[in-house]
Amino acid sequence: MRLLTAAALVLTLMGVANAQGVFGEWSAVTTYVYDASEYETDDHTARLQLRMNAISEVGGGILALPRGRYHIKGNLTIPLGVTLEGVFTSVPSHPGLRDRGQPKPEYGTVLLAYAGRGTEDDAPFITISGNATLKGVVVYYPEQSNEGVPTPYPYAIAMRGNNPALIDVEPLNPYNGVDCTRNQRHLIGNVQGQPLRRGIFVDSIYDIGRIENVHWNPWFSMEKTLFEWQMENGEAFIFGRTDWQYVTNTFCFGYNIGYKFIQTENGVCNGNFLGIGADDCYTALQVDQCAPMGLLITNGEFVSFHGPDPTMVAVSETNTGSVRFVNCAYWGPNNQIAKIAGRGTVGFSDCTFMQWDRGKEGRHAIQATGGSLIVRGNEFRTNAPQVELGENVQRAVVIGNVITGAERITNRGAKSAQIGLNAATE
Repeated sequence: MRLLTAAALVLTLMGVANAQGVFGEWSAVTTYVYDASEYETDDHTARLQLRMNAISEVGGGILALPRGRYHIKGNLTIPLGVTLEGVFTSVPSHPGLRDRGQPKPEYGTVLLAYAGRGTEDDAPFITISGNATLKGVVVYYPEQSNEGVPTPYPYAIAMRGNNPALIDVEPLNPYNGVDCTRNQRHLIGNVQGQPLRRGIFVDSIYDIGRIENVHWNPWFSMEKTLFEWQMENGEAFIFGRTDWQYVTNTFCFGYNIGYKFIQTENGVCNGNFLGIGADDCYTALQVDQCAPMGLLITNGEFVSFHGPDPTMVAVSETNTGSVRFVNCAYWGPNNQIAKIAGRGTVGFSDCTFMQWDRGKEGRHAIQATGGSLIVRGNEFRTNAPQVELGENVQRAVVIGNVITGAERITNRGAKSAQIGLNAATE
């Protein structure tokens, strides 16, 4: 009798292999079905991991998870060349998941996560390795309450190595969503859910990554205490070091900060951000630091109207990079559109500004206290002060804008400023 490798033995037990060995007729099989009904267990961690490891050892393939709920008490790693795939062929849509807070088993493939309760520092629930994919599932934390202060957990999903992919997945209620660090050329596409503390954290990326069609909305809970906590503490998209990150069609609702750009020990972000949105965030977009070649933000929409000082754009005094907004819209009864400090350059072109100075205090839409400012070809639709230049502003160009009411551009001593050719209604 011919001896089988460990991988062949596992695949034989799965019903997709035979005694011909790794290079027999079954070697062409690339999709293996995991039948959870065969096992009388409430924890599928070990069996899923064993099968994924076996598939990786024979050259990779898909481990298909049929419809159902899968209790996973430990942590999973999707190894090289393996796709862990549920039944959803497009992004899941929290499919009627309210059964006293539990996903209903008749809806799709749901992975129930338990590990790490009470701490953020343990291993992620699922780690996606290089050339591996998680696809077509809902990730749900059944022990996370949908009211009150949420319980901390580690990241639901981590992406590592070269070319990891997260596609058509709903991490419905993680405390921390996606740890996208220490990888190259990641793809995150068609993802939605309600991460409570952090949505996606990107860092240590030295080759172009892609984030597409990711929407964070309060589909798990809008209970007052929990949602207030999320708005006071939540950060939807956080970017550290990433070299030419491409972010397209992303959105978040109900966070303290929608998009946050920071400096880590690895560096800062530069990237192309197209069609991004942040609605009802205390601060829609905050730049603490970015790269000199900058953040290119086009066709964005930013809305702030809650919190102690609702602001669409905040650029910190630590920033030295370049931030450019083109064809973006800003609205909601806010205090100001932008507060700009630091030594970098911030530009607004072909943008629409509305509803600032909600308290009728005489606040300007754009308040610059440092760096360089370009405000060119925009429309100020609210009859309120438009631009204020502080004495530490190095350079400013405020020209060719369309203004409602009288032109109210205040220069308090900018080193060099060009102001003119603005068309007002008074």
